[in-house]
Amino acid sequence: MPEDHPPTTDGERRFKVGVTIHPQQCTITELRDAWRRADELGVDSIWFWDHFFPLYGDPEGNQFECWSLLAAAAIDTRAPQIGPMVSAIGYRNPDLIAYMAGTIDQLSGGRFVLGLGAGWFERDYTEYGFQFGEVRDRLRTLKQALPRIRARVDRLKPGPAGRMPILIGGGGEKVTLRLVAEHAQMWNALGSPDEYARKSEILDGYCRQIGRDPKEIERTANVTLRSDREIDEWLEAGLQHFVLRRSTPSSWRRC
Repeated sequence: MPEDHPPTTDGERRFKVGVTIHPQQCTITELRDAWRRADELGVDSIWFWDHFFPLYGDPEGNQFECWSLLAAAAIDTRAPQIGPMVSAIGYRNPDLIAYMAGTIDQLSGGRFVLGLGAGWFERDYTEYGFQFGEVRDRLRTLKQALPRIRARVDRLKPGPAGRMPILIGGGGEKVTLRLVAEHAQMWNALGSPDEYARKSEILDGYCRQIGRDPKEIERTANVTLRSDREIDEWLEAGLQHFVLRRSTPSSWRRC
C-alpha cells in the first residue's frame, strides 16, 4: 500500500477501511463528487456495486453501469484499491471480464481489484436476457469462469499494471468458500461477526486442504457500523478490511 495511505490504526491493531458507493437514484455529478469526497477522506478502497436496477427505493429509478464508472474513477482517484463489489459472473463473458479488468488496472496504475460473485439479483438477468437458473447453476458458472479469467489475464497484451487481486464475494460453505481458497486473494461476505468468524474458519480449513496459507487471503466484509463495540467485534472475528455501505451519493454531502 502506498505510504500516503497507511492502514487505519486502532491501538496495536491495523485494518483497512473502504466504501461502497451505490450508483443509483442520483446524477452523474453527484456520483463523481461522492467518489472524489471518499478519495479526499483517505479511504483504502472505493467500490461500486454491479447491478442494472436499483436495489432499494424506487425500483424504476436511475442506475449507472459499474464498469464504466470504474474506468472513470480509475483516473480520478488515488485510493489504493478500486473495484466492483461484486461483479456477477453471468453478466459478461469471462474472457471479456479479464480484458476489461486489465485495461482498468492500467488506467488505475495497478490499483484494481477484480471482485466477482455468482450473482443473485434475478431482475438483472431476466431483463437483460441472461439465464438466471438455480443457485447451483450460477455457482457452476463461477467455478468454470475463474480459470478462464486467470488464463486470459496471463495472455493480455499489455497485462495488468499491478498484481490485480481477485476478490470473491459470498459465504456459501460448500462451494463458494472452496473457490475462494483456490482462486482468490481477497474474500468478502455479509452477516454478523460471529457468523463471519465461523465461515472464516471454514475458509481456513479449505486452504489447509489444498496446501495454501490462509493468511494469503485478505478478509473483507460489507458492514454498517454504529459503535466502537461493533468495530471490536469485527476485529475479533478476523476482519481486516471494513467496507462501509454509504448508500446513495447524496449521503456524501453530509460527510
